[in-house]
Amino acid sequence: MKILGIETSCDECAASVVEDGKKILSNIVATQIPFHAEYKGIVPEIASRMHTEWIYGVVKEALDSASLKPGDIDAVAAAAHPGLLGSLLVGMNFAKAFAWAVNIPFIAVDHMLSHLYAPHLEHDDIQYPFLGLLVSGGHSIICRADDFDNITVLGTTIDDAAGEAFDKIAAHYGLGYPGGAVIDKLAKEGDPRAYNFPMPSLHKGDHYYDLSYSGLKNAVINQLDKFRSPENTADEDSLADIAASFQKTAVDILLRSLFRAAEDQRLSTIAAGGGVAANSYLRDVLSKRQDLRCIFPSLSLCTDNGAMIAGLAYHYLLRGEVSPLTAAPSARVRSFKRVQH
Repeated sequence: MKILGIETSCDECAASVVEDGKKILSNIVATQIPFHAEYKGIVPEIASRMHTEWIYGVVKEALDSASLKPGDIDAVAAAAHPGLLGSLLVGMNFAKAFAWAVNIPFIAVDHMLSHLYAPHLEHDDIQYPFLGLLVSGGHSIICRADDFDNITVLGTTIDDAAGEAFDKIAAHYGLGYPGGAVIDKLAKEGDPRAYNFPMPSLHKGDHYYDLSYSGLKNAVINQLDKFRSPENTADEDSLADIAASFQKTAVDILLRSLFRAAEDQRLSTIAAGGGVAANSYLRDVLSKRQDLRCIFPSLSLCTDNGAMIAGLAYHYLLRGEVSPLTAAPSARVRSFKRVQH
């Protein structure tokens, strides 16, 4: 079965055709980064307007790249939540119109579950249950996955998401946008030991696996001198050292909770998804763990894309679970189960 997946939850206008939930026949992503860079963040009105202008061309290119016509598609899927409401509306309405015109099923899927499915597109042997790490500009979630749509949240951020912290630090120091990519690149030139930035002490009760980035963000922006390492004798602050030290601490915050959850849940497989899953330091540390199997999507599947939407939708179609054309988008994260500590 060939499924057309449409992803417009934020600033990427994407469409892909995936066969039988695994084989990517096309994967087209039109990025809006140049249109938002001057604002150092996503402007919702600009995002939805660009999606409206681009969606037809992106879908047509996805079909053309797969050498398919609309009538060759067995179902069409779109991200329904969470995300920017105006952006989601564009993708969902286009997908519903496509489904109605071709007389095929429409499937509304969860954006975060789609990110968690992305590793399955390239790896055939990921067995449930496994530990999921979902990290992006808007979300940071550590979860237990027992099926493609059955996850239990173990920990999440109580303030900023990991990717959001990267963007804010990059914006403060004028490094560019998006922050994750520019900091990752600059950090390779710096010393991660130049600053000993603080890590939050969330280790009791309901926050046992939770994450927090507000304290780290405040330290890097407002209290830099306070955390200068004694070994850092440079006369001036180095942006590369700041980037390297911040990145190490930000990722270590993730890893501390992730490793704790892996041990407590007795899970040895970790699958990651989301834009921050492309971070080189995160990938490097996890790849060196001999006791854990850590699975990452390729870099092109870490950021928002239509292939993860189509791949996930295939499993709903197999179960006969399709969506009505009256389905509505939601800006909020769906109500995943939350573990009780």
